[in-house]
Amino acid sequence: MRGKILFAAGIGVGYVLGTRAGRERYEQLKRFADRAWNDPRVQHRVEQAEDFVKDKAPEVAEFVSDGAKKIVGSVSGRSNSAAAKKSGGARSTAAKKSTTASKSSSTKSSGSGS
Repeated sequence: MRGKILFAAGIGVGYVLGTRAGRERYEQLKRFADRAWNDPRVQHRVEQAEDFVKDKAPEVAEFVSDGAKKIVGSVSGRSNSAAAKKSGGARSTAAKKSTTASKSSSTKSSGSGS
């Protein structure tokens, strides 16, 4: 529904801006839009939409707030665990290199003495 209204409004604006009929056609379209907006059926729907938004706004605000908290928590948790994995990974790689180097040097020294 919202998309249809926006599409119709876009067509109207495009027509008004693109037309060469001038001020008279613009005034005619403006009168039509005013009559349509002030129509009791349209105003009834506008009131229904306002009531719906007023009823749902607290729920939506709570939902968005909870979602934002979850996202912040997961991003904070990931960055901390990623940093821990990175530093832990660097330590284990260094330890492996050190162990490998000491094994190879001990093998060389024992092999050269034989």
